[in-house]
Amino acid sequence: MENNNFLIVIVGPTAVGKTALSVELARQLDCEILSADSRQFYMEMNIGTAKPTEAEMAGVCHHFVDFLPVEQTMSAGQFEEMAIEKLDEIFQNQHISILTGGSGLYINAVLNGMSEMPSPPNEIRDALMKELETIGLDELLKELKDCDHDYYEKVDKKNHQRVVRALEMIRYTGKPFSSFRMGKKAERNFQTIKIGLEIPRDELHERINKRVDRMIEVGLLSEVKRLFAKRELNALQTVGYKEIFDFLDDKYDWEEAIRLLKRNTRRFAKRQMTWFKKDEETKWFHPTQLNEMHEYIIKNMNQS
Repeated sequence: MENNNFLIVIVGPTAVGKTALSVELARQLDCEILSADSRQFYMEMNIGTAKPTEAEMAGVCHHFVDFLPVEQTMSAGQFEEMAIEKLDEIFQNQHISILTGGSGLYINAVLNGMSEMPSPPNEIRDALMKELETIGLDELLKELKDCDHDYYEKVDKKNHQRVVRALEMIRYTGKPFSSFRMGKKAERNFQTIKIGLEIPRDELHERINKRVDRMIEVGLLSEVKRLFAKRELNALQTVGYKEIFDFLDDKYDWEEAIRLLKRNTRRFAKRQMTWFKKDEETKWFHPTQLNEMHEYIIKNMNQS
């Protein structure tokens, strides 16, 4: 059966301009957008995630933005199921959709599928969390490096939740965590056209710094204060919130909090680019090259 459905995938680091560009392309292509930004799923996290406003979405239908309470988790596997179901629904009436965001694992799940993962008993996670408190994250990272060097090289080594999750699976199954992420590619009822957005590093850093300043101006501190009692939740273990939580815990002053927030966001952007650059199928553009991107999409669709 001929496959005439196309998923346009737009990736890139935080603050590069994915939202605005995706909206413009969606308007040109008359299609809907699926967000694959795992932080923008949460209803209570608006300013610190740079969630698009109604004005920024410009009347274009967006899915998976602002739909989960922070108490609820959303794994990449769960997102895969929901996104594929939504795409099946969209493709009944139109043959193009856009998937965009900075969460590489979630995008990969939609494009290629996630291997089935067993569910370890709670006792293993409880034991790991106790070890995290007593011996520290560095020791857990050493274990991860010994047991699964491939995942150790990729994981955000500041994100204790992901380190614990990987070790949880390793201890339960005796297999590397990366082995569950490299299964057979899932069959999809769409073709994929991948676009990456890239700008010079200095320009990106300037955008990040300005974005953080703007977040502060429009009330990031107040947003984080409202979430302070829930700061241990998985959804809140992220850049933009952890730094302010630590300020509220008197770990450092306000100026240091802002400095760390900007620095950590820049580091986060670098990790995103490292992930996305590994995909040789992605065609890279400057965000201002809207016409070139549109031509590239149409050319690839016509050749399929």
